[in-house]
Amino acid sequence: MKLSMIKNKFQSDSNLSRFDLISKTIAEGYISGTHKSPFNGYSAEFKEHKSYINGDSVRHVDWKLYAKTNKLFTKCYEEETNVLCHIILDISSSMFYPEYDLRPDLNFNKIQFSAVASAVLLNILERQRDSTGLSLFTDKYNFYAPERGSKSHYQLLKNNLESLLENKPTTSKTLIHEILHQIAEKFKRRTMIFLFTDLFQYNIQNKELFDALRHLKHNKHDLTLFHVYDKKTEYNLNFGKDPKRLVDVETKEFVDVFTKSYQFKYNKMINDYFNILRLKCARYKINYVNVDIHQNFDNIMKTFFEKRMKFF
Repeated sequence: MKLSMIKNKFQSDSNLSRFDLISKTIAEGYISGTHKSPFNGYSAEFKEHKSYINGDSVRHVDWKLYAKTNKLFTKCYEEETNVLCHIILDISSSMFYPEYDLRPDLNFNKIQFSAVASAVLLNILERQRDSTGLSLFTDKYNFYAPERGSKSHYQLLKNNLESLLENKPTTSKTLIHEILHQIAEKFKRRTMIFLFTDLFQYNIQNKELFDALRHLKHNKHDLTLFHVYDKKTEYNLNFGKDPKRLVDVETKEFVDVFTKSYQFKYNKMINDYFNILRLKCARYKINYVNVDIHQNFDNIMKTFFEKRMKFF
C-alpha cells in the first residue's frame, strides 16, 4: 500500500477504524513481493557439527572452525516447533512527538510509525501461526500480554496498538532501563524481540541503558531495536532562525533559546551518542534499525525485511 493512502486514512474522521486492514494490506504486500516470510528459519537451534560433503550447502559451513582446523564442517540444527515473539513499545510522552496535526510535512509521528509497524509484524507472525506477546511501558509497565497464537489473542494485541492512535498521551516519563530489565526476566525461552523506542530518557547514564539492552539480548534472544526519532528537530535541532521555547514533553521543563546558537555543540553530542549506540548494538549483536520519521515507511520496513532474509 502506498504511503499516501495510509496518510489519507490517518487524516480521515474514522480515527483509523480500518487499522487492522491497513496493516494486513502492508504485510501482504511485503510477503507477496518477496514470496517468503522474513522470519522463517529463526527457530533453528544449533545441535552439532558434521563433516562437509561435496554437494552440501555452504550456507551453514562453520568458517571459524575451518580457520582453526583447516577442515570443513557444517552446522546441524534442530528445529523447534514454535517461534516465540514479543513486541515492546515505549509509549511515554516523547513518543507522541511531534503533534501530528501541527506537522503536515510528516506521514507519521513516532508513536504512529511504531504502532503501524508493530501491527505489520503481528500480521506476518499471525500468518506463520507463531506465538506473540506485547508490552507497553512508560515509567511503569502499562500493559503486558504473554506470547500466544490464537486469533482472539492477536486481535487483542492489535486493538491495544490501535488505541495508542486514538488516545492523547498523558504526561509520562520514561524509565526504559528499569522496565527493560523487568521485561527481560519474563522470557524463559529463546524469543524474537522487537523494541520500538526513541531512547530519550531524562537523567540516565548511557551505561544503564546499554546494560538493559544487553539484558534483553541475553539467553540467545533475537533482539531488533527500532530507534525512532525526528531527525529534523531531535537530531539536527532545526527549529528555524527565530527564538523558540523548547518544552520537554515528559517533564514540562522549558527553555527559551535561539537554537541556531547551540546547533553545533548539540549536533556533536547527539552524534556521539548515536555512534556509541550503534557500536554497542553491533557488539551485543542487536539488530539496529534507524527510523527517521521523515523517511518513507515502505523503504524502512523493506530494508529491514530484506536484511532479515539475507542473514536468516
